[in-house]
Amino acid sequence: MDLFKKCYTYDTAKKAKEAGYYPYFHELTSKQDTVVHMEGKEMIMIGSNNYLGLTSHPEVIQAAVDATLKYGTGVSGSRFLNGTLNLHKTLEKELATFLNKEDCTIFSTGFQSNLGIISAIAGRNDIIFSDKENHASIYDGTRLSYAEVIRFEHSDMDDLEAKLAKAPEAKGKLIITDGVFSMSGDIAKLPEIVHLAKKYGARVMVDDAHGFGVMGPTGRGTAEHFGLEKEVDIIMGTFSKSLASLGGYVAAESDVVDYIRHNSRPYIFSAAIPPANTAAALQALRIIKREPERVKALHDISEYMRNGLRAKGIKIRESKTPIIPIFTYMPLRTMIACNMLFEQGVYVNPVVPPATPVGECLIRTSYTATHTKELMDIAIEKIAAVLQSLEGFEE
Repeated sequence: MDLFKKCYTYDTAKKAKEAGYYPYFHELTSKQDTVVHMEGKEMIMIGSNNYLGLTSHPEVIQAAVDATLKYGTGVSGSRFLNGTLNLHKTLEKELATFLNKEDCTIFSTGFQSNLGIISAIAGRNDIIFSDKENHASIYDGTRLSYAEVIRFEHSDMDDLEAKLAKAPEAKGKLIITDGVFSMSGDIAKLPEIVHLAKKYGARVMVDDAHGFGVMGPTGRGTAEHFGLEKEVDIIMGTFSKSLASLGGYVAAESDVVDYIRHNSRPYIFSAAIPPANTAAALQALRIIKREPERVKALHDISEYMRNGLRAKGIKIRESKTPIIPIFTYMPLRTMIACNMLFEQGVYVNPVVPPATPVGECLIRTSYTATHTKELMDIAIEKIAAVLQSLEGFEE
């Protein structure tokens, strides 16, 4: 059989495009901000992860420009060999200090971070306990690790304990969870996870891609939110959200980070982060430290939006984060609603299976500290009108 047969017969995207409800790959022609330009339209952006509004901050942009002028456009090699800049080490040191960890090292992307961390730390004689709603990069990292993988029901601590209790004492154990779950906005039950880890001799890793800059009084993340920074063994995060750049990191004890540096294949055999991305993330971090009020502004505007949607009778998945999913239930209805909103100048994200269970499709909306109430009022009205127009729609 021809290897490419699957490619030639795949027609899901083609059918969606022909029917006019394909919702992906819209082209930006402006900076990522609260209002953007896409395909000739001005859009209220409530579908990005620019949580603190730093992607268009002039200091962040200037830092990237200055770094490019000084260091060039790339490093032409891995961190292990010729690719380590003093800028990389400065960012690692400041991140470790901010997160109250001994050490930190950075990866080229957030996805690569999970591949590199998990595959280095867990091996054939270990067991990984992973929440079923963890990010795809965690799933792939566990596959790359060769460890035994046991998935527990989403945020079900009874299920996690039952599975931990059956694990052999001689095995190394790692519990991995998202801090803030990217599709639902749920917050991990970190106090219970830490308790179970201590009870059964496991280590804890938190993917805080959507928690950094979002959770905790100063934006240090989910562990800060619960007062558990010392109890979480490994914190992973990304630069592509609150840090307004591209890349990822791991923060942990010095020995753990050093082991990852010298044993992680995705780390060793990948080119280092370009100077512009590094400098942008570093400047964004410094702004977060200088302006912690951005975290409060983010939660205030998110709560304003939640209340506004509720007042219109719109069914949302409840959360305490800037991720507010709106129930649309069925895939076609979800994609049509997203396209209708796009035409009316509101950008949102469709979430359909396998990212959600069948019958629980969502419109994922997410908010930025620099959003205004005036923009949110416009978005609320348009969302309500679109969903009302689709009442009774059957697939």
